[in-house]
Amino acid sequence: MQNSSSGPGHFVAQLDDTPLAAVDSVDESEKARSSFADAWDAMRGRPMFWISLVMIALILVVAAFPNLFTQTKPNLGCLLPDSNGGPEAGHPFGFTRQGCDIYSRVIFGAQASVTVGILATVLVTVFGGIIGALAGFYGGFLDAVVSRIGDIFFAIPTVLGAIVLMSVLPTRTPVTVALVLALFAWPQIARIMRGSVVAAKNADYVTASIALGVSRFRILVRHVVPNAIAPVIVVATTSLGTFIVAEATLSFLGIGLPPDVMSWGNDIGQARASIATAPMVLFYPAAALSLTVLSFLVLGDVVRDALDPKARARR
Repeated sequence: MQNSSSGPGHFVAQLDDTPLAAVDSVDESEKARSSFADAWDAMRGRPMFWISLVMIALILVVAAFPNLFTQTKPNLGCLLPDSNGGPEAGHPFGFTRQGCDIYSRVIFGAQASVTVGILATVLVTVFGGIIGALAGFYGGFLDAVVSRIGDIFFAIPTVLGAIVLMSVLPTRTPVTVALVLALFAWPQIARIMRGSVVAAKNADYVTASIALGVSRFRILVRHVVPNAIAPVIVVATTSLGTFIVAEATLSFLGIGLPPDVMSWGNDIGQARASIATAPMVLFYPAAALSLTVLSFLVLGDVVRDALDPKARARR
């Protein structure tokens, strides 16, 4: 430490081995972690958070391990004499028009529907988040190009674009459907991430870190993204339910998953022929779809309120 004084009108300067800007950077990182800790405290105190979380956990277990919930194979043992039959022992939901067990089809249908939703959400969040973060932080030509490309995709409704593209693809699998949905849905995450990064990069600790010679990419990854990720988490949570609905819509129209793939959308589409005489054939897959989407939407609302400082202040 070195003290220097040069008479009136001059100040005493203190030089330390630890740069103040580095301390500011650490403080900002701690602030980001503190914000998520506060959000967790706010979420765990709300009953709807735990209700939606339990529902989502149950849905994920059903999708991952359907054999734990039924031993009946959905495409085997279908008998025409059971067509549109009501509930009976071992078949609590009754039978489809083809005489297949509705309960087993609902259980096994969760796998494809949830897989499409999760995979599409991951793809959109990762790709859109990276593109948006780079465009917002570096700006300039990259930002202009990403913004114009995003505007082009924004002009195409996700489901409409997926209908057109899926109708010409030779193969249709859960991965294919997820990739198509992600192709048309990434600009929303990219735009949100870009705006959040633009706001975060103007903080004093970013300017100080640049002045210290810290690489811009390290600043982006270590400090800017953790402080800008909250809005993306909220949108990703609610988007998962939206993608499940989109898959069901495509399958209902006959251009999503092929009929031999078990999914709620396919079952809803096949139930149209029996809705007048056996409405329960439509009710059960539709109810499973609605409960799944509702669980993710409720969780998204809780996460949004918890990560919003103004909402926490109101509570």
